Amino acid sequence: MRKTIVMIIDREPFFRAGLRQALSQQDGLEILECDPEEGKAATEKIAASSPDVALVDIGYPTLMGLDQGKKIARSFPATKVVMLSANPNDDDEELFEVIKSGAVAYLRSKECTPTKLMEIIKKASHGEYPINDSVSSRPKVAWRVLRQFQDIAAIGMTIEDITTPLTSKEVQILNYIAEGNTNKRIASVLGISEQTIKNHVSAILRKLNANDRAHAVFLALRNGWISIEVDNNGKHQGERISLGPNADHHS
Repeated sequence: MRKTIVMIIDREPFFRAGLRQALSQQDGLEILECDPEEGKAATEKIAASSPDVALVDIGYPTLMGLDQGKKIARSFPATKVVMLSANPNDDDEELFEVIKSGAVAYLRSKECTPTKLMEIIKKASHGEYPINDSVSSRPKVAWRVLRQFQDIAAIGMTIEDITTPLTSKEVQILNYIAEGNTNKRIASVLGISEQTIKNHVSAILRKLNANDRAHAVFLALRNGWISIEVDNNGKHQGERISLGPNADHHS
């Protein structure tokens, strides 16, 4: 069985050693290390070893690691970036910057138990986006992300062509996603199973050629299928749903 390759990218040897020790107790992992201050070492090692997951130190409080994580996310899309932070406090600004970097997960060191870290690694390596859970639990960040998507849409940036129109049910679910609801919450509201919601979400991502839930929301905003209004304090003022001219009205 193929092992999951995890690369630890941190300038502190002590921190790298600690992560290696914690992960070495887990089965199914191949662990690599890299000091980002060694010039092009990180990108060269990633190109050579193609890790499934890169654990990148955010470099709190300077956040210097964000650039490293961004480069990896953009240059090596098959390698999922997990940003680790020593920040002891909940920090909406830091989370927002991590989201913009393209990382799939964000974990503070105070929350970083071996069990939690392994859970994040597994989800990331399987193509999931644990960072969506972080956004859902932080409404101010969620609305800030959505407002940025709206700004991008307003200036007419190009996006991928929509290959298949969404059904009315998919648009409805996408609207709930835009509000920051989890699959479990959406399933409860609509009175259907969580697995059914997951199936709909997978169909939405496939039809929109979207990388993740946040990308799908952006595409929907760009096409005018959902419209989220917020006041100056980032509070939700209500949303409108429009299926658009090409949408399939059958669920």
